[in-house]
Amino acid sequence: MDQNNFGARLREALGENGLTQLAFARLIDCSEAAVSKYLNEGRLPRLDVVSRMAAVLHTTTDFLLGQEENKEFDYRGVKCILARNAASMTIQQKKELIDALLVED
Repeated sequence: MDQNNFGARLREALGENGLTQLAFARLIDCSEAAVSKYLNEGRLPRLDVVSRMAAVLHTTTDFLLGQEENKEFDYRGVKCILARNAASMTIQQKKELIDALLVED
């Protein structure tokens, strides 16, 4: 995987979610300095950190790691993503997720 690609994808996802480095670092339980290194120095995080990043940024680990171009969740993988993250979600996040799933186009 191209380390510079990771930083670019992470920067893009942060911008789309309107998150600062500091706010993002707090959400993923990481230091702001580490986030800066991921963004600017090509440093790669551990896989558990990438997983937390993807959950916070509403994207997939595959997108962040450069394995896919699409930033949207793969519906086949949604069940696994929810199961993996449900324990760490707040009640409010769970309600928002349910509301989002029940909205008709």
